Amino acid sequence: MTDSRPDPDALLAKVQREESAAKRGRLKIFFGANAGVGKTFAMLAAAHSAQQQGRAVRVGVVETHGRADTEGIARDLAALPRREIAHKGQTLREFDLDAALAWGAAEPGGVLLLDELAHSNAPGSRHAKRWQDAQELREAGVEVWTTLNVQHLESLNDVVGGITGIRVWETLPDKVFDEADEVVVVDLPPDELLQRMKEGKVYLPQQAERAAKNFFRKGNLLALRELALRRTADRVDDQMQAWRREHTGQGAVWPNRESLLACVGPGGNGDKVVRSAARLARQLDLEWHAVHVQTARALGEAARQRVQRTLELAQSLGARTAVLSAPEVAPALVGYARKHNLVRLVVGRHERAWRWPGRPALAESLTRLADEVDVLQVALPTVAREREAPVIEARGVLAPQMLRGFAAAGLGVLLTTALGLLLLGFMAATNIAMLYLLTVVGVALRFGRGPAAMAALLGVGAFDFVFVEPRWSFAVGDAQYLVTFAVLLLVGLVVGQLAAGLQAQAQAAQERERRVRGLYAMSRDLGAALVPDQVAEIASRFLRAEFGVAAAVLAPPLATSVGREVLAVLPGAGIQPDMGVAQWAFDHGQPAGQGTDTLPASPCLMLPLTAPMRLRGVLAVEGRGRRWSPEERELLDTCAALLAISLERIHYIDVAQHSTLQIESERLRNSLLTAVSHDLRTPLAALVGLADALRLAPPRLSDAQAEVADAMRRSALRMSALVANLLDMARLQSGGVQLNRQWLPLQEVIGSALAGLDETLAGRDVAVELPPELPLLQLDAVLFERVLVNLLENAVKYGAREVRISARAAGRQVEIDVGDNGPGFPPGREAQLFDKFERGDRESATPGVGLGLAICKAIVEAHGGSISAHNPPAGGACVRVELPVGSPPKEKLE
Repeated sequence: MTDSRPDPDALLAKVQREESAAKRGRLKIFFGANAGVGKTFAMLAAAHSAQQQGRAVRVGVVETHGRADTEGIARDLAALPRREIAHKGQTLREFDLDAALAWGAAEPGGVLLLDELAHSNAPGSRHAKRWQDAQELREAGVEVWTTLNVQHLESLNDVVGGITGIRVWETLPDKVFDEADEVVVVDLPPDELLQRMKEGKVYLPQQAERAAKNFFRKGNLLALRELALRRTADRVDDQMQAWRREHTGQGAVWPNRESLLACVGPGGNGDKVVRSAARLARQLDLEWHAVHVQTARALGEAARQRVQRTLELAQSLGARTAVLSAPEVAPALVGYARKHNLVRLVVGRHERAWRWPGRPALAESLTRLADEVDVLQVALPTVAREREAPVIEARGVLAPQMLRGFAAAGLGVLLTTALGLLLLGFMAATNIAMLYLLTVVGVALRFGRGPAAMAALLGVGAFDFVFVEPRWSFAVGDAQYLVTFAVLLLVGLVVGQLAAGLQAQAQAAQERERRVRGLYAMSRDLGAALVPDQVAEIASRFLRAEFGVAAAVLAPPLATSVGREVLAVLPGAGIQPDMGVAQWAFDHGQPAGQGTDTLPASPCLMLPLTAPMRLRGVLAVEGRGRRWSPEERELLDTCAALLAISLERIHYIDVAQHSTLQIESERLRNSLLTAVSHDLRTPLAALVGLADALRLAPPRLSDAQAEVADAMRRSALRMSALVANLLDMARLQSGGVQLNRQWLPLQEVIGSALAGLDETLAGRDVAVELPPELPLLQLDAVLFERVLVNLLENAVKYGAREVRISARAAGRQVEIDVGDNGPGFPPGREAQLFDKFERGDRESATPGVGLGLAICKAIVEAHGGSISAHNPPAGGACVRVELPVGSPPKEKLE
């Protein structure tokens, strides 16, 4: 009798999932094969229907791509304002996540339209991808409707690239698609889509012509359509399986999707069954499984190896494999098929010419138990039947365990007979027969069904010989004792069979429980590990306790330099593995060594430690020539996964600690710079004022005294400029500077900078080349003037006699060059000079602390531009500033 009560843990998990889903906003995806099938239009049409039903609807982002019909239907829906972000000379209008969150809080139950889920956000946005914006909106309870093409799914990205020859770089994890609450497939036949493109309803004419020659070919469209429909079908199948498990348990198989289950027996024909199933699955493009059922019947070593090799073959051919423990084969197979909704079972045609009366063949048993599944029988060659080895091998002598069992059966019957003789005067002979049944049960529980059967036979014989009249002979004086003998023998055999089967199941359950307990203890210890050495020691301890083998964990150093990562053995290793094999497994991310098809001569099995983000190392397990069973290999893979996650956790702990230290150091340095700068500005200003007062106050200074006063004034001004740079750098890094951007001509800003440097540029040739057609730039005049002043002062500081300033429009950018005829920048260090406190000559009499170019970079990047340095072929140095043009306001006509 089976227990049909629900699992309390499963019920609790279900309640928790439902509570979490109730708090989150729904995600509805309009899914299509490619652009132009009408996803955005379908989403807008559904939004209109929702709005008519009284729901609040807002447009977060809708990309119409110039399509008139899409623009027309989007015009009637209210839209949230977008953020403007300057990036590489362009002003991008991006989705405003904060505005959407505020609207969602004010309009609970509303729907937000967020087109193109795989879109990459502009730099400076909170999230790198739009799907991450959608995740945050859902966590806040906002329902999101969006669109997605099949080529943007990460798992299919390379497949689509191989079909179309075009790689799409904007992707999202498949988990986002799978966790969507609803997916609406928007489909269009390829011929109709091509016609729409010719009519200009998909792209603008120039884009349409280019797309038709590349991506939008009919063969590509057909392949993408199939991928989209198959991916949607997989998702629906997963949902159906989840609903079926939740509502019907393991009821009848639903033949909604073809799938195969290959039944692997202990005989020599398992590979024939597996290969037949693999061919059928490949021809029909089906998912398939291969299962072996381990019953209470003992298997010899050769039979176990045969089953293991067959399951490994099935795995290599693409099957999911499993080993089940059950008293009977047919019910276990039917239960597995119903659990995984496998509609076809592939078995071998029964190889025995003779069976016990009333015991049907496996195919017949399967058909009786599950009439909703198809049972396919594979023809087995006669040779395979003749060469099949027995289940329990003789090897010339019986196994020691079996010999002990037979001896115990004989001894038990002898002791029971002696006890019966003592009790013969107190009870009837038929009651003494029950003592023999007790002996059969005890032998079966301890030694299995073979010795139990022997105990039953010996018990019947002993009972007849000793206790049945005429005694001390096998003759039977009363015919009713024949019935007693038959019942005693039958009950003894049945009870022995059942007891042995229960013992085998109990041992299997204990083994599974022991392994689960070991994994739990290992995961608990790994959760407390703080360094990789502890992880290696925990892994070695677990594998030695579980399998009795030595192991080692290999991982690259935490701070690996750029280039190929080289593995090193972590402390606590029990073996010294082959580093070449381990490095190959790490570089290729595949198992290698003993028991695999790659470098099988190695004495160790190398398993790559694959974490969610990247490979973290290799687990080397000593093989000693053993063949790992599927259950053992699955346990090893689970162990490797736990180790990889633990190593990745430790890595990110180290990264977080390092980042925190850097942040605190930067904050402390900025605080010191700000404090020192403020405290020095007042005395420096007083010092400059005193120097000026000395020059002006009577009596007139002598020439020597005037020279000292001028030197004092210059030094104070230079120190004041240094303090101003320190203060500006601290303010820029702390984010305390707000740009006051105005539309200005570049000529005005350059003229103001040159006017402020009359004294510094005295005696230098300054050439300015500015074309009159330069566009207006949106600048903070004070800050950008500081950029020019720093660049010019830097040129003069390093001995330049000629300074050149030029500018030109280049597309959507304006390039400004500030060059000189000085010694130039140190070759190879041009980019480093824009770092804080980085100087051209580290040991030099030239004044300065290396902040001028760093301040220039911070100000230019705050304007959305970029700055770089190079040495022109003609000599000297040149700094180039690139600023975005933007969209200046048009002049109003009077």
